Amino acid sequence: MIADGKIVAWFQGRMEFGPRALGNRSLLADPRRPDMRSILNQRIKHREDFRPFAPSVMAEHADEWFEVGDHSTSHEFMLFACPVKSDRRDRIPAIVHRDGSARVQLVSRQSNRRFHELLSSFHARTGVPVVINTSFNDSEPIVCTPTDAIATFRRSGIDALFMDDVYLTAG
Repeated sequence: MIADGKIVAWFQGRMEFGPRALGNRSLLADPRRPDMRSILNQRIKHREDFRPFAPSVMAEHADEWFEVGDHSTSHEFMLFACPVKSDRRDRIPAIVHRDGSARVQLVSRQSNRRFHELLSSFHARTGVPVVINTSFNDSEPIVCTPTDAIATFRRSGIDALFMDDVYLTAG
């Protein structure tokens, strides 16, 4: 669905702790689409167009796409803005900041197996091991419960909601 341009709400397992959505309470989208930042900001997040979105990338492919440096646990938590490799920027324009960087999350099989599997499937389908990852919310705090997730899904422009092994689609 993400490879087909859909916006997917991803509600899996326990909620993350910290300032970022890290693949358990996330909205996921295709970074290859130049218009995806505007679509997310206007249709879902209802905020200014200049606001950027972060990429989640398979850890084993991160160095092919970003200038990460030495990998550390901190890279799993979107704590660093790293330069996007200049020869890759045009392939993932929706996550590149004006200065050519992105606030990257490295996802390993060990840190989040299910999210890594999603990234791996997207990579197999598109050749890109990166998806847009932003918090699952719309002008309110990040969703915490299944009830929150369904309510936000129903009143937003999100195309599908995946909660563990169950999914709902719009329309």
